[in-house]
Amino acid sequence: MRKLLHAILLGLLGAGIVHIIVLLLVPEFSERDAWSRLAMASDLYKMTRLDAEAGGAPVVKSVDPLFYAAACRFDLADGMVRVKAPGNVPFWSVSVYNRSGHNVYSFNDRSTTGLLDSVVLTPAQMIEVRKDLPEELQGAIFVEAPIDEGIFVIRAFVPDDSWKPTVSRFLDRGSCELQDF
Repeated sequence: MRKLLHAILLGLLGAGIVHIIVLLLVPEFSERDAWSRLAMASDLYKMTRLDAEAGGAPVVKSVDPLFYAAACRFDLADGMVRVKAPGNVPFWSVSVYNRSGHNVYSFNDRSTTGLLDSVVLTPAQMIEVRKDLPEELQGAIFVEAPIDEGIFVIRAFVPDDSWKPTVSRFLDRGSCELQDF
């Protein structure tokens, strides 16, 4: 009986130590999410390359080496955000994530005219824009997102080395601008 009591107490003590260590490590891991890494790399509304091709270490490690990527953080409380990237690449895709990293919306060049021109806005902002749609937004893809802060990610396919400069130029010329209409 005494050995059983000793084993239970030792188990409870070990479990307590493990729980304390986990609680102390939570801030260490939670500060390394994509939002925090991008915040350290650039400001809001600034397109930031995520791949190592831009020079230096990648902000977020890419799963697929055949894709280059860029991202910008935004805050819809400031107004709607317009993201554009001029040029043609073999394939591009876009994802809009909330601050926690959950995918809110995705589309690619096959569902558009081929050019990347998109506006991210809240449902309330969408109502205002629909009242009088500006001429320059006629061809844009509207992403109605019920979020305040988010991340807009562009991924572009690099089929071989000859496409690297073109895809890099496409991402480097991309813009992420706060729009106030």
